[in-house]
Parts: sequence; structure tokens; C-alpha cells
Amino acid sequence: MANLDDDRTSSAHAFLKYGSIYEPLKSINLPKPEGGSLWDKLDHYYRIVKSTLLLHQSPTTGLFPTKTYGDNRKAKVHDSLYCAACAWALALAYRRIDDDKGRTHELEHSAIKCMRGILYCYMRQADKVQQFKQDPKPSACLHSVFSAHTGDEVFSHKEYGHLQINAVSLFLLYLVEMISSGLQIIYNTDEVSFIQNLVFCVERAYRVPDFGVWERGSKYNNGSPELHSSSVGLAKAALEAINGFNLFGNQGCSWSVIFVDFDAHNRNRQTLCSLLPRESRSHNTDAALLPCLSYPAFALDDEVLFSQTLDKIIRKLKGKYGFKRFLRDGYRTALEDKTRRYYKPAEIKLFDGIECEFPLFFIFMIIDGVFRGNPAQVKEYQDLLEPLLQHTSEGCPVVPKYYYVPADFVELEKKNPGSQKRFPSNNGRDGKFFLWGQAVYIIAKLLADKLVNPKDMDPIGRYIPPQDQRNVSMRFSNQGPLENDLVVHVALIAESQRLQVFLNTYGIQTQTPQQVEPIQIWAQKELVKAYFHLGVNDKLGLSGRPDRPIGCLGTSKIYRILGKTVVCYSIIFDLSDFYMSQDVMMLIDDIKNALQFIKQYWKMHGRPLFVVLIREDNIRGSRFNPILDMLAAFRKGIVGGVKVHVDRVQTLISGAVVEQLDFLRITETEEAPVFKSLEELDLPKHSKVKRQSSTPNASELEQEPDVNINDWKNKSTYEILQKLNDCNCLASQALLSGILLKREGPNFITKEGTVAEHIERIYRRAGSKKLWSVVRFAASLLGKLVDSLAPSITNVLVQGKQVTLGAFGQEEEVISNPLSPGVIKNIIYEKCHLQDEREAVVQQELVIHIGWIISNSPELFRGMLKIRVGWIIHAMKYELKIRAGDMPAKDLYQMSPSEVKQLLLDILQPQQQGRSWLNRRQIDGSLNRTPAGFYDRVWQILERTPNGLIVAGKFLPQQPTLSDMTMYEMNFSLLVEDMLQNIDQPEYRQIIVELLMVISVILERNPELEFQDKVDLDKVVQEAFHGFQKDHSSPRGAEKQDDMTAFYNTHPMGKKGTCSYLSKAVITLLLEGEMKPSNDDPCTIS
Repeated sequence: MANLDDDRTSSAHAFLKYGSIYEPLKSINLPKPEGGSLWDKLDHYYRIVKSTLLLHQSPTTGLFPTKTYGDNRKAKVHDSLYCAACAWALALAYRRIDDDKGRTHELEHSAIKCMRGILYCYMRQADKVQQFKQDPKPSACLHSVFSAHTGDEVFSHKEYGHLQINAVSLFLLYLVEMISSGLQIIYNTDEVSFIQNLVFCVERAYRVPDFGVWERGSKYNNGSPELHSSSVGLAKAALEAINGFNLFGNQGCSWSVIFVDFDAHNRNRQTLCSLLPRESRSHNTDAALLPCLSYPAFALDDEVLFSQTLDKIIRKLKGKYGFKRFLRDGYRTALEDKTRRYYKPAEIKLFDGIECEFPLFFIFMIIDGVFRGNPAQVKEYQDLLEPLLQHTSEGCPVVPKYYYVPADFVELEKKNPGSQKRFPSNNGRDGKFFLWGQAVYIIAKLLADKLVNPKDMDPIGRYIPPQDQRNVSMRFSNQGPLENDLVVHVALIAESQRLQVFLNTYGIQTQTPQQVEPIQIWAQKELVKAYFHLGVNDKLGLSGRPDRPIGCLGTSKIYRILGKTVVCYSIIFDLSDFYMSQDVMMLIDDIKNALQFIKQYWKMHGRPLFVVLIREDNIRGSRFNPILDMLAAFRKGIVGGVKVHVDRVQTLISGAVVEQLDFLRITETEEAPVFKSLEELDLPKHSKVKRQSSTPNASELEQEPDVNINDWKNKSTYEILQKLNDCNCLASQALLSGILLKREGPNFITKEGTVAEHIERIYRRAGSKKLWSVVRFAASLLGKLVDSLAPSITNVLVQGKQVTLGAFGQEEEVISNPLSPGVIKNIIYEKCHLQDEREAVVQQELVIHIGWIISNSPELFRGMLKIRVGWIIHAMKYELKIRAGDMPAKDLYQMSPSEVKQLLLDILQPQQQGRSWLNRRQIDGSLNRTPAGFYDRVWQILERTPNGLIVAGKFLPQQPTLSDMTMYEMNFSLLVEDMLQNIDQPEYRQIIVELLMVISVILERNPELEFQDKVDLDKVVQEAFHGFQKDHSSPRGAEKQDDMTAFYNTHPMGKKGTCSYLSKAVITLLLEGEMKPSNDDPCTIS
């Protein structure tokens, strides 16, 4: 044996001295590198990489297979990327040696070959990219698994969870990192345009549920995708990294630069912060968040949220052998049925406590410790990892994929968690390597041994805190640190010279479009048209940027387009067909909100330039004073709490952010695209501005029709036409036109053209007279749809909430995933037309308001998991009744849009103490508001209620609920909301919420008690109410025995409070069953 060892040693020395990198490594003796030269240390890792990673790289595609044995090898994009990163990391280390014997070149090109192999596989699916960027659905996504040898597709989207935003994002991120280090990966303009189209796909990550890193989507493994924090985080990181990046590196020019929609990036950032510390609705936490929070993505800027999320991962998932992927993960456990792709309902309960543990995540914690300068963390996880490593017969360290509990020990492990020995899935000697683990292990060792440093592995500096980052992009508009004390530059533009002269008399200095020339002023939709040319490639069948609006951040930059300098005004100044734009107070509110938004989220080097476009229509009649007040605030330098600096456009340009749209390259043979700039209205300069023509707010009488719909709906068409011609009341005209529209259709001819045209005229006239009830009625008849409806609903969904559309007391449609505007329109006009036509458009107003408020003040929706728009409108009507007292209540539909928004904000505020308990319960019940910890307490009740809970005919069973779900997951909370959804009275719903809190407290204090039968919450409330009636009975009240108003109006606390009566009813029900003996004291009652 001694001779054999000597031979191995001498052959190793011979290799060191004379060996070629092209020679196979037949026998490797791996001495420990401590204390050796730099060459010896690197050679040690080179041999490990060569024999455990590069040995398995496909010679044709450059991809790395997931299984290192057998013939039918498949490669996952995700795993191959980490293998490429490992080869690149070792190449970076070899750059420190002058005579590296060609190893730097070999390792760099192994990484390049892999990255280009993935690009090759992706580009063969360009048709999918084209479909996905228009409609992101699983059938149109890029595949995440390919044949390792040919790059062909191996599974259809029905056979495999290909939709993995994280994989595409990781590819873009590593592409930027590697090119920044000097590698050349992208070769021509076809590849540049393809990468640009990948960016278009990734920009929408915040609204695309995917299958995530584990390819299973929901924790229940039933084939349903979810919105994952880890995917959104990687998308955010990739977009930040690639924005303004030149794919040709230092040799690149303007047309190899990548553009990112900064507003889309910001939505991903907001979504990530609202999702964390959760991974998704069903995953309370997940180890997949580690690579998102730390290396390689470093996706989170918020240190507090980072610590909170990391602490939760460690607390819930860390074990002796690694981290669990997530709780109740059945992957490769002894009890998992490997013949089935999906699990049965409640099956995940089987895996509770025996989840496999993955050493891989100990390695990620080592890397995190290095990047964060925490040697104690590095040592802690190195000590945990060392005993878990296996070794090949040549002595190479092998990272087992996971450690599992064998079938014989499962029951013992469940009884006493952590008591049983676990066994590794692979040890290397069987030819099975977990390449993702091997790759990350080498990266961790190189970092821990200081052979590479964090700056080498992250040349774009993502690991550096935002405030310390410098602009490493090749373009000026790249992100920088957030500035809290930002001053927004403002240019005031009057649409005519006449308007400018008029405003000047009030001391308001403006410019006209002619006076800013040669600078052009564009609407954001013209900028969208320019972006249509970005990423176009006819050879690959790729169109440009999809037709998506440009947000406030995008319109606050200056653009250079085809030799022109362009400034843009925000979408809020666009002329809209929807009536909300006719309320000048809404415009003022929108301007203030836009300024606050820019102040909060502007991250670019340079000042934002916000163009305020003042139209003649804005100052007519009663609109003038509010507009004048706002313009005066601009002159003073503070608007809505935001510092502003008003000046001429020509002056402000010098400090602004300039975006060069160089992709609009026009050759002599090409026809230049035509863009429409804002034109000055050609009006006599000194003619009088007509601002007296508008009316004050309309009286309630004008808003009411002087005909009764029940009298007219059955009359002949001729009679209705006669009445329509004789009638001067707009409200009556709208009502009669509505009857004709439903009976004869939109193209039926009246005296003033078709019915649809007549209603359109009524809509316009009513708008100018501020007859808001008539306006809403006409808008609904015409099927009007407000702009930005779909993004507003998405804003609510990404906060982890659901939206329901539909009138109060009627069937509602639950929206839990983003939908297109067309689908939302169909839902609204189908569900909201039943009782009052105006409901359909008021619900659209509410959705717009709610979407904005929840993005900027999410705390106002605390305790509200399901945003039921019809119920919120009901709460607003309640509020109007409360304010009116004994007088008739104001009609919600007659209020202006700005008044409706203010009323919404009022009811979302915590309830005032002076209110009666009936009113408080009515409002809170209508808002579906619950106390803190409510859903967790319902879980605890369900644990002690074997036969489940029932309320208003909706049953929540104990099983499979407790088997399928875990206490803190979002899906359980949504299930509880489903149980409560059949309750039709808001105040009664609130009493049920109070009852559940009471039951929870009683069970918590009396561990020996549990319910024997199904708990009917309605019966418990009735029992409590009967007790209340006995104490408050009066001879005159006998005829109103079922009227619970007095009960609803009673304070919850105290001897005669509702909780007292509810508690008695609960205890009576509990004592009807059997008591479980307590281990401590069988006689204890409380």
C-alpha cells in the first residue's frame, strides 16, 4: 500500500510539473491545501472541479446534467448556471497567477460555453418569448429543462412546471456579472435583441404566478403556480443589474445596451417587500429565499426585513443535516409515492417532521457570512457542514443532495423530532453527484479561503449596501441610492399663449409648447410608440416592447430620440374618456400623489423633471380656484409635502436624467417613425379665457329624473321617443335612453342620431354640469372602462390580498390572480348591473382609489384580507347615513369622484371612539376587518373542534384542513374568509368574529376542554342573544323578538357586554361534551 501511495504522490507531482490541462485526471491524490503555495491551493480545487463538475459538462451544448449517470441526461437551466458560476469563480482565482498553464482560459470558456448553451436553448424558443411577453401563461413560457446533449425540449408544459421566472432572472444576473468581469458571451445584435425581450418577460414577474425553484408551485404539489418572493426578488435583482448594461462589455456601443422599464422594476420591488417574510400564499417560509436575499441576488435593500426573513428561515427550517426546503415538503421522503406527479389532498400532513434536510443551504450561509463580513457565521456553518460531506474514492469532497429518514425510523422521528440518524442521498462513489451543491461548495471554499474575494464574485457590487454603491452602469440613468430629501424639478406648461397670459396676471409663470422648442413635449403614449422599436428582430419573430403605459418615473426623464430632445408629461394629464378626469379635484389629487410617488421611489442619479400640463378646460368656472391654489403652492416650493423647484424647461434639463433611445437607428433607406408632440392651441393671444361658463355644483333635484322607470319601461318605443324629444331633464333623458338601449340596441335611430350617440351626448353635458349621478348612469350604459383598472387590481393582489367584485348582497367574483382589462370589464358589468347601473362604474372608481391607497398606505388595510368592493361601497353608504343623523342621507352616486375618494379614506381610518357600537360593527363588518392574530386563533379553535365549524351554511372541517395546511399560511386565512363569506349582515359578521376570539380565549385558558360536536356559530350567537334578551326584556318588545339591534349596539366588554353573553353560551356548549383529563390537574377548570 505504501508503494501505491508513493506512486500516487509522484504522479501528482509529475502532473503539477509537466501535466497538460487536456490530459484526463485518472488518479487524484488530494492533500489538504493549508499552508501550501497559491498554485497548490488552486490546483487542489482545480482537480475537484475537473473531476466532479467539468467531467459531466456536455461537449456539445455546454450544459450540465441533473443526473450524472445513465444515458438520457437532462439539464436544468438553474443548476447549469451555478455550475458555470463555479468554473468562472475558479477562473477568477487563477487570474492571480501569471503562468496558469492555460487553466484560466479553459475555466472561463467552460463558463462561456454553458451560458451560450443556455442562450442557444432559449433562442430556439423565441416564439414562446414573443407569446409570453404579451400574455404570461404557463403554456407560453421558456422551458427550464432541456436535453443536455442536443438542447431539445424534453417535457411539454403539461408534463413539467417550466414556468420559473427565477431561472430566467438568474441567467440575466450571471450574464451581467460575467460580462462585467471581462468575459465575452453575447456576440451579435440578434442576441442583444433576444436578451432585451427576456427583460420584457422578467419585468412582469410581480404579477406572474410561477412554479418557483422547486418546480412544484403551491406547497400542496397539486399543479397550481403561486407568486413567489424568491422569483420576484431574483427578477428585481436581474432588472437592477442589467438596466443600462452593455452586453458587448467595454467593446460595446449604444445599440448593445439593455433598457429596463424603471416603473416595472419598482413594482417588483414593492411586491417583494409586501410578500416578505413569506415565500408565497402556501409557503410561510422557504429555503429558496436564501439565494434571493444573499448571494447571488442580494435582492433586498431593507435590513430590518432582511433580518426578519432570515431569522424566520433559520428558526423554522434549520436542522442538524441542513435546511428543510419548506415545512411538510415530501420530496424524496420515505413516505412519498414516487409514481405520482401530484399529491392527494391532505397528503402533505404525512411528511410533517420527516422532511429531507439539504446541506446545500449550510453552504449558502457560509457564503452569506463571507459577503457580510461575519467570520463567526462562516465558522458555525463550516463546522456543521464538515461532518456531512462524503468523499469519492480519490478523496474529492462530495455534497450530498439531501439527508433523509429511512422508512424504518419514520415513526420514531415523528414521535421525537431530531432523534433519528439520517442518511445521505449520494456519496460520489456511486457516480451520483449533486452538481448544484458541488458548484456552490467550491464557490464557498474559494471565498472562505480568500482565493477570490466578494468583489471578484460580484463585480457589479450588488452586495454593497445601496447607499455605498457607485454607478457601475455604462449609462447615466442607472439606479443609485434612494434620496429621502429629494427636490422634484417642475416645468409648468400652458397649452395656449392665451392661457399663459391669463395665468401671468395671477403671478403664475408658465411656458407654451412653442417657447420650449426645439425641445418637444410628448404624451407618454408617444413614448410607448417609440419603445415599440426596442428589441425588434424579424429573424427571430420578435416584436418590440409590449403596449404598456410608461409610469411616473419613466416620464420624469429626458429622452434623446432621433436627434430630438423630448420631455414627457405623465399619464394623469392624458385626455381620458372616463368621467373621473372631469373632476378637477381628482386631477389635483393625482398630481400630489404622483409627486409623492416620485419622491419616494426615485433612485436615479439626477433630478426628476415633472411636467405639469395646464389645459384651458382645467380653469373653467369653479375649477379655477383649486387649480390656482395648487399653482401657487408650486411657486412657494412645496406641494403635498414634497419639495419642488419650478423653472423653465431649458434650465431644468441640465440637472435631469437623460435617456438615449439609440435603438431607433434609421438608415437612409428606412422611413423614420412619426411621433406627435404637444401642439400649442392656436387662439388669439389677448382674447378672454372663458372661465365663467361652467356651473356650480348641481343640486340634488337636478340629479333626479322627473320620470319613473317603472311607469315607462313597459310603454311603447314610440311613446318613449316622444317623451325623449319633449324632455329637458338630463337625468330623465338618460333613464329613457337606457330603456331604448336595452330594448332596441345601440344603433337604434333617435332624433339626435343613434341611441348610443344620444347617451354619449348626455354623458358629456352631464359632466360639464357636474350631474355626477347622471354621468355615472350614462357611463354605465355605454360600458365605459377606466384606464389602469388591471394594474390597480394587481396592486391589491401583490399585497397578499384578494379582491371581490359584485354588488353587496349579490353573488361576487373573487379575483386572486391578475386579469386582463377585458376580463375585468366583463366581471364588473355582469355582477354589478343587477340592482343599479351606476354600481358598475362606482366599483371601477373604488378599485382605482384602493389600488393607489394600498400601494402608499398599506396600513389602512390592516386586518382586511379580502377587499370586497361591493361591501366597501355598503360601508360608505352606512357612513353617509351616520353623518346625516335624522336627516335624509346624501346619495353616494351624486357625489363627485374626489368626494367619493375622501369618503373612502375616512372609513378606512380606525373607527372614532364617539361612535355607537352598532355603527362601529356595521363599518368594520362591511370592511371585513379582523383583529390581530384572528386567523391563528381560528386555527387553534379548529385543533380542538374535531367536527369542524359552521356559519351561515358554510362548513370549515377540521380535516383535511389541518393536514393540508399550516397555522401561519395565507391559504388558511383565505379559507376562514371563505367560511365567513355567506354572512349577509356586516354587523352580524363582526359579532361572529368577536365570538371566535372569545372561543379562542376560553380554550386557551381551559386546555382540558374541547368541542365534541360540530360547532354551529349561528346557534351560539342565538343562545347568547336569548341570554341578552332575558336581562333586557320589556313587555313592549315582545313583537320584535328577533331584532338584534340592541345586542349589536352593546359594548363588548363588561358584565353586560356582548362578550359576557357569548362566553356563557360557549361554556354551556363546551360543558355538554366530555372533558379531557389534564396531565397537571384533572380538576382544573380554568
